[in-house]
Amino acid sequence: MAQPRPARSRALLGDRLAPAVSFVVAVQAVAAVFFIGDALADIRNAGLSSHIAIEAVIALALLAGVAVGALQVRRMWKEGRRRQAALAVAAGALSEVAAQRFREWRLTPAEADVAIFALKGFDVAEIASLRGSAAGTVRAQLARVYEKAGVNSRSALATLFLEDLMTTPLTSREAP
Repeated sequence: MAQPRPARSRALLGDRLAPAVSFVVAVQAVAAVFFIGDALADIRNAGLSSHIAIEAVIALALLAGVAVGALQVRRMWKEGRRRQAALAVAAGALSEVAAQRFREWRLTPAEADVAIFALKGFDVAEIASLRGSAAGTVRAQLARVYEKAGVNSRSALATLFLEDLMTTPLTSREAP
């Protein structure tokens, strides 16, 4: 049995599908206009027969499908914009929390950089490479960050920020 997709995967998939669904709805709209025009021309030229009536009903059903599809596409685009705005608020909140904590702990700029890289999941060697410093220097800076933060590991450091975000309501900086 297939595993259900996590909500994040569904959200990303929906964001990627919106342009494709928009294209399909546009093609359907062109087809609907063509078939409705064809049915009207047939009615004008040959009168209404059961065959032409069925074609007209199918063309109208296609038009209804286009309307429903257009509403769905609109909802997908709106939801995508809402998600992007929420992500921006969350990212901004995390940046604000990090800056505030780093000031409280009196981290040096180098320690703050190392702490950010550690929170992003980079290991000591990667941080050293990114900062152009020795791995020993990065280890020493991380040790000072942990000491100033009152924790003893990267996961405990991350937990401090997660707790702050969970207790602070995320609100948009702009009025809706």
